[in-house]
This record gives sequence, structure tokens and C-alpha cells, in this order.
Amino acid sequence: MVARKWDELSPGARRLLIAAGSADAALRAVALFDLRRRSADQVRGPKWVWVVALSVVSSAGLLPLAWFLVGRRR
Repeated sequence: MVARKWDELSPGARRLLIAAGSADAALRAVALFDLRRRSADQVRGPKWVWVVALSVVSSAGLLPLAWFLVGRRR
């Protein structure tokens, strides 16, 4: 995989990257807000691990989706 500079990307590729980054940021924000509202007994695993993972790990949207699918107890 060759890294390209922003100026070398096509306008379509730029739009795609902006959209993907925005979607990832929005998913993270909603997941962190949801996590904050829940008590520890409604969370699978330690809350602090989820907070760190959602805040630090770059996952292209996969980690917030994991929170919504696996991390929350119903």
C-alpha cells in the first residue's frame, strides 16, 4: 500500500475519506455518550476499558459497532 498526500488524491477519494472519518467520529461520540449513561452492570467488561478503546483505538468504525452489538447488556 502506497501512502499518498492529500493533494494527490482525487476529489472523490477525498470526499470518501471525509465521510468515513465523520461517520467514525459520530459513531464514537454516540457510543461514548451511551456508555456514560449506563451503569456498570449494563456493560460487558470494565467501563474504563471501553472508554479507552473507544477514545484511543483507531478502528474505522468497527469498535463503536462492537460496543453497540456486544458491549451493551440488554
